[in-house]
Amino acid sequence: MRTILLWNDDWRMAGPDRELAAPGWRLTRDRWCAPLADAIVFHLPTLDPVTLPAGRRPGQRWVGWSMESAANAPSFADAAFLARFDLTMSHRRDADVWTPYLPSREELMQPPVPKTERATAVYIASNPRDHNGRTAYVAGLMRHLAVDSWGACLNNRTFAHDEGRATKLATIARYRFTLAFENACERDYVTEKFFHALSTGSVPVVLGAPEISQYAPDPAAYVDASRYPDPADLAARLAALAADETAYQAMLAWKRTGPGPSLASMLDAVAVDPWTRLARRLADDRDGQGRAGQSRAQRAGV
Repeated sequence: MRTILLWNDDWRMAGPDRELAAPGWRLTRDRWCAPLADAIVFHLPTLDPVTLPAGRRPGQRWVGWSMESAANAPSFADAAFLARFDLTMSHRRDADVWTPYLPSREELMQPPVPKTERATAVYIASNPRDHNGRTAYVAGLMRHLAVDSWGACLNNRTFAHDEGRATKLATIARYRFTLAFENACERDYVTEKFFHALSTGSVPVVLGAPEISQYAPDPAAYVDASRYPDPADLAARLAALAADETAYQAMLAWKRTGPGPSLASMLDAVAVDPWTRLARRLADDRDGQGRAGQSRAQRAGV
């Protein structure tokens, strides 16, 4: 049995220890396996470099893993630091193993529910990190448009019973628009904020990745807040769309026809569990390329 060891998964994002769909591979958090593990995955946003193993056996691969923006996890943008690792896993499409925040096709295509909230838009954010001015922008928007804010940031509504993800999805589904504002505007940094809105049938209003159109099911399926430097102008646009039922329903037409080719190809590419895809990549490298045990710097000739 070949082993992938999660050295640190402080946020418990990888799921339970288990055998993977790749035959003969398993995922574990047991550090006693480190000397013999085929690969060790390091979660870079919470990694203390001091805890890195002193060495590795020949053929062992080290994997740098991050789902955070570079603004929040600068080590992932540090070429010298990344040179310690053989492979990368992240939301960025140039990673060795791409691990985006995409939902399943079934979740994405759930039909919309009636919009029963009086406010035009909903905002749920509790992370105070703000690298793009989103908090000030939303505050400005709230002066011109009814926005219910359920998170810790700019809070004006409170959950009676908060059951986590299920409560969040059920809440945003009741609003015509969801402010899907990332805490940083970076390439490929498209998080669950965008996809939760799409899945529940609430039109996302996006502040985030510059290539967001490639992640959208249809060009009309979202509103790009970056096109409205003045929050008052965005407020006017959302109010007009909310008042025009034909225009609003056109933004949800993709729910009947399916996602466009760009998003559809992404969904196909990540239909397999990312840890299974990592195992397959490791097996291919070992069996086909014979380059196991070389760091990124060594493979580049640095």
